[in-house]
Amino acid sequence: MPTYEYKCLKCERRFEVIQSINDAPLKKCEECKGPVKRLIGRGAGFIFKGSGFYCTDYRSDSYRTAATKEKEPTPAVGGGTKTETGGGSKSTTASKE
Repeated sequence: MPTYEYKCLKCERRFEVIQSINDAPLKKCEECKGPVKRLIGRGAGFIFKGSGFYCTDYRSDSYRTAATKEKEPTPAVGGGTKTETGGGSKSTTASKE
């Protein structure tokens, strides 16, 4: 059953009531007997349980297999590491015409 939030217009007290959808809205405050107004609710929220939820949680097995292969480090070719140097610079001169 849904939970509805009400606000008393006289004493400004806010309270929640669990009611059936078919029940009529409340008209009087339980404490001061003043008129009440049903407020617009935020709706139902999600309750997340577990270690974590990600957009990849519901992917197919083939996607997860391919994703783990991409994350594995690739072995170096030739037994060494390749370093790139920036020693060969070209200079260009602009001609004035």
